[in-house]
Amino acid sequence: MKESNTNKITALYCRLSQEDLRAGESLSIENQRLMLKEYADKNGFCNCQYYVDDGYSGVSNNRPDYVRMLNDIENGLVGTVIVKDQSRLSRNYLEAGRLMDLVFPAHDVRFIAITDAVDSAQGSSDWSGLTNYLNDFYARDTSKKVRAVQRAKGERGERVGTTIAYGYMKDPNDPKQIVPDPETAPVIKRIFEMYSSGMGIKRICAALEADEVLSPSVYAFNKTGSRAGNPKLDKPYAWSIKTVRHMLSNRVYCGDTVNFKTYTKSYKLKKRIKNEPENVLIFENTHEAIIDRATFDLVQKHFAGRKRADKSGYMDKYAGYLYCADCGARLYLQRGKTHNVFRCSRYESRKSDCTIHYIREELLDAIVLKSLKKVTAFAREHSEEFYSIAMSYGEQKARDTLKDAENLRNEYEARIAQLENAISTLYIDRVTGRVSPERYDSLAAGYEKEQSELKQKLQELDSQVSYFATREKCIKDFINNAEKNVEISEVTPAILRAFIRSIEVYEKAEKRSRTCTNHINIHFTFSPDKAIRIDGTMLEAIRTLIPA
Repeated sequence: MKESNTNKITALYCRLSQEDLRAGESLSIENQRLMLKEYADKNGFCNCQYYVDDGYSGVSNNRPDYVRMLNDIENGLVGTVIVKDQSRLSRNYLEAGRLMDLVFPAHDVRFIAITDAVDSAQGSSDWSGLTNYLNDFYARDTSKKVRAVQRAKGERGERVGTTIAYGYMKDPNDPKQIVPDPETAPVIKRIFEMYSSGMGIKRICAALEADEVLSPSVYAFNKTGSRAGNPKLDKPYAWSIKTVRHMLSNRVYCGDTVNFKTYTKSYKLKKRIKNEPENVLIFENTHEAIIDRATFDLVQKHFAGRKRADKSGYMDKYAGYLYCADCGARLYLQRGKTHNVFRCSRYESRKSDCTIHYIREELLDAIVLKSLKKVTAFAREHSEEFYSIAMSYGEQKARDTLKDAENLRNEYEARIAQLENAISTLYIDRVTGRVSPERYDSLAAGYEKEQSELKQKLQELDSQVSYFATREKCIKDFINNAEKNVEISEVTPAILRAFIRSIEVYEKAEKRSRTCTNHINIHFTFSPDKAIRIDGTMLEAIRTLIPA
């Protein structure tokens, strides 16, 4: 004979989501507790135990106390489940139906939804299935509205994510904005500086741990009590390689907002899927940067090249700088017992007919060092002439680009305004019944997609205009760096970052020759497009290297 339900737990289940909270006090956890306790006392239920999920959506089945209650049911510990209404149990009509039609009867559990007048002891209700469907419809409709609002915010350049990146905090004067956190922003700066200097990620993690810098998850736990990121409280200074790698590639640190990096296929599926690059929206300079863009771009160059550090934990300093002049592939470092060499990656992989482009690291260092000394000396000693020569290059190209960009901007902005008017008119037609809801959704989606594409093109125009507008700054920065680095004795990551944008290596005129050197193109930072051809034996006067 089955054990009487009176000897088992009476589960009083309460749930509240953020959407429910906005509905008013009637759905608050405290109100649910009082209602369930009053009902249980009035109807003689004993051995009551609360199961509470505060801040969890009814669509999710991974609510902590919900899972705990189901485990207790399967273990035969629960005799009765009481909720305020069916939506508290679940807003997924398939899950709610499974519980009410299969799980509860199989374990002899009595189910009561007070305001829906459902009591399984009185027989099944014909309206329960419809109520579950309406609860599901409400969740779906709410999700659709929230997604629409988030999409609109994201397209305006506002942050749509809820998590604030380590190194930032909410602006006390404007919660929608973020500002550098005085406690953690210096840590981010230090991480980028260590990596820029050639230190590998593993060594960076070890250095942070040795200096007892709290890991981001533990720091967040101590600050807010949040357990997001699974903080290892027994190892508070343990930094993971994955965490540092993500920080070094996060554009938020150079002042950019990146929206729609991931998406979900359905409001019921919480798994985040990586978005296609063309669907990701990037807005530059939306908040105060922690890392200057030049340093950030340098780090991305290293990631684009070989990422693996050597046994001492240091990276190849030319990673992200060195390219094959013939096929455009990267040159990768091969470490040897006597010397290190660079070779074309496509030659190594046999993906093309390109040749080896073999060059020793010490020879490349000598060529680059000699070039740097010559060019920086001229920039330092004849700064006005250097500035005039560098500015004159590409001046006509800059003017033409700015003119074309202005014409395109006017065209794009006019079309965006037309689409906005079309959407407004279409909405009025829908409200008045001249257009069906289905037709409205179809047309509006097309207009909004075109608007989004045009806004993306505007961002690209801004980047192009900014490229030419900042040319003068690049030249002045080059001169300033030349004045600071009077004595350049070796090629370091910091020197490369200050003066060189990229290096192209040609094949030797005589293959396998021990006397013939490779011809090299060096792209200096003051001249983004103009390559300066040099060789390992002689450099011409600076005036011939930088033609007007």
